[in-house]
Amino acid sequence: MAITKELKNELVTKFGKDAKDTGSPEVQVAILTANINSLSEHFAKFKKDNHSRVGLLRMVGKRRRLLDYLVKKDIERYRKVIAALGIRK
Repeated sequence: MAITKELKNELVTKFGKDAKDTGSPEVQVAILTANINSLSEHFAKFKKDNHSRVGLLRMVGKRRRLLDYLVKKDIERYRKVIAALGIRK
């Protein structure tokens, strides 16, 4: 399921430079991670929902590309984001 407006605003204020900064890679990765986590719960219940699974794989790929961009641009920002979101183990 989609994330709520309140959760999205919370992620923007936590990872963005200000309350309206939705374009920075950190905010985009945080929002995509929240969407991915909510869809993972959906697939535990609906195993045959292949149409939504394609959307999930697209989101995972987009998050991967944004994280690759952050690695190249600023490794410290990358480390801060993955630590805060708990993406890498």
